[in-house]
Amino acid sequence: QVQLAESGGGLVQAGGSLRLSCATSGRTFSGFYMGWFRQAPGLEREFVSAINRATANTYYGDSVKGRFTVSRDRAKNMLYLQMENLKPEDTAVYYCAQEVSFNSESVYSTNKYGVWGQGTQVTVSS
Repeated sequence: QVQLAESGGGLVQAGGSLRLSCATSGRTFSGFYMGWFRQAPGLEREFVSAINRATANTYYGDSVKGRFTVSRDRAKNMLYLQMENLKPEDTAVYYCAQEVSFNSESVYSTNKYGVWGQGTQVTVSS
């Protein structure tokens, strides 16, 4: 089975930057999309970004557009999220996710993704 492992979280001051990484291991699935979501205490899991591994098309949530950049390294089976100009409201646990096989769910929905990492904490101080 495929496994996802996030890393790169930490504590940063507002205005700072972090790069999250997601390592993929195990079998390869036919799904095209990999995504980043985040969840703050007491809130629902929120879409952050996604990338289509076939077309390299990218998608972003409104709250992170212009500040976050998603990318992947196919050779290394890695997914990245470069986060710039971080704000206290970006504080959350960040998860990477993989679409297992093609489905018609929205790329912005957690329902599209069948495999999730364990998450990495990002804390932005004001």
